[in-house]
Amino acid sequence: MKAFSITDIGKKRQLNQDHIYASLEPVGNLPNIFLVADGMGGHKAGGYASSCAVETILEGIRESESSDPEEILTEAIQKANEVIERRAGEDERLSGMGTTVVAACWDGKELHTANVGDSRLYVVNGGIEQITEDHSLVQEMVRVGGINKEEARSHPNKNIITRAVGLERYLRVDCFRRTLEPGNIVLLCSDGLTDMLEDAEIYRILAGEGSLQDKAVALVQAANDSGGRDNIAVIVIDPFL
Repeated sequence: MKAFSITDIGKKRQLNQDHIYASLEPVGNLPNIFLVADGMGGHKAGGYASSCAVETILEGIRESESSDPEEILTEAIQKANEVIERRAGEDERLSGMGTTVVAACWDGKELHTANVGDSRLYVVNGGIEQITEDHSLVQEMVRVGGINKEEARSHPNKNIITRAVGLERYLRVDCFRRTLEPGNIVLLCSDGLTDMLEDAEIYRILAGEGSLQDKAVALVQAANDSGGRDNIAVIVIDPFL
């Protein structure tokens, strides 16, 4: 198993509020762990929220006595939600802060994924498949048939998310399982990548030649070349290397 992670401030932002974590080694009862968090909030609050989420999730994973990856991830993300909400209430400068989270681990048979918000996990498998579902206003509109996916990409409210870590007392975490096969590549990313690149362009880069590092760097470069309007976070994983 190999992975490469990278985060970039982009071309328009003054702060990088994305945080990533990647470990090929066991953390608690998980055989490995990969995290992307994209913070929101004025001044430095978004960066604080995303870093706090990553730290608290890792702490929760280490403390968990469960052997079920989805239970471990869900409880750790819910713990992060409690911590961030409490700290936002204690410090006016952090009021309203929150963060997306997408987390994954590979147990040798299945990929276990948990997400809140619109940071995504994809699997490349001869095509590209988005495994997570965005918790966003435009995605809700797509689900009910109000707009199609192409219209969603350019919709003025596309960055309004409907669920985030730290913004609500009781947080629902979505979990997914996926069987992987040799040749599959896994991508975790923030919307700084997916707002700039179509899925087809992401697939072209991931399915092309080069190392995982080459592909991750190429994704960031392509997002910046397309405008780089937001921070960019990318983790690229090949479970079978």
